[in-house]
Amino acid sequence: MAPKWRDLADKLAERIRSGEYAPDQQLPHIRDLVARGEGSKSTVHAAYKALEAEGLVTSSRGHGTVVRPPAALKRLGIDRYDKAKWRDGDEVAFIADRVASGRPHNRGDQTQTVNRVEATTTVAVALGLRPGSDVYARARLVKENGRPTHTMTSYYRPEHVEGTRLVDPAPGPAGRGGGFRVLYDAGYEIDHMREDLFARSATPEEVKLLQLPSGEAVVELHRTTFTADGTVVEFAIGVHAASRFRWTYEFAVPDSARRKDGAT
Repeated sequence: MAPKWRDLADKLAERIRSGEYAPDQQLPHIRDLVARGEGSKSTVHAAYKALEAEGLVTSSRGHGTVVRPPAALKRLGIDRYDKAKWRDGDEVAFIADRVASGRPHNRGDQTQTVNRVEATTTVAVALGLRPGSDVYARARLVKENGRPTHTMTSYYRPEHVEGTRLVDPAPGPAGRGGGFRVLYDAGYEIDHMREDLFARSATPEEVKLLQLPSGEAVVELHRTTFTADGTVVEFAIGVHAASRFRWTYEFAVPDSARRKDGAT
């Protein structure tokens, strides 16, 4: 049998999903629900904390508990890397997401710093280097309507990007087409990539940087980008506020059996 706070949380969650409690609407004060017989003060408080942990509401001093707007920003999968966007135009990946979501965008939504740093073990292994080797780190903070949505830091081997416009200590975009266009102009055309995704709790630093409500998880993305001959030309780590994205992938379904038959 579920505890009383869980039953109340499920009841309130259903009202939120049905629209009875609309986005940005304040939920009843705890004392009001207690007066209605929904449970004790501790029961209602636990139910509200559960809703907050599930990303349905936010709580803050002076504003109470408020229903969060639905996460409607589409984070594209394969299509966000379409070469026509960055090679032949100037639509970098995060802008491709905004266009697909029908949301306004501008380059000022992304800020950037570029520094030469020592590679961590994770970065070094991905780039085929020894831990502690020098790499270039291109760190971006992306916002929508002034609110951070995610961070993305791309790491490069120095010999791939030195002498390009990407290696610039001043904040700002890498230029027309972003980092992929920089690599393309340097003779490293991207051919395929691998993305690994996993959810985890946010660190205190990420809570502050991404302005996360209490209990919100993040989705960490590791992206490895290859040329046609298998050379790794970028390794990126992204940290996304979990409730601010929905991830969309569309791809051809492989048929390994048919490929084997064709080989014989």
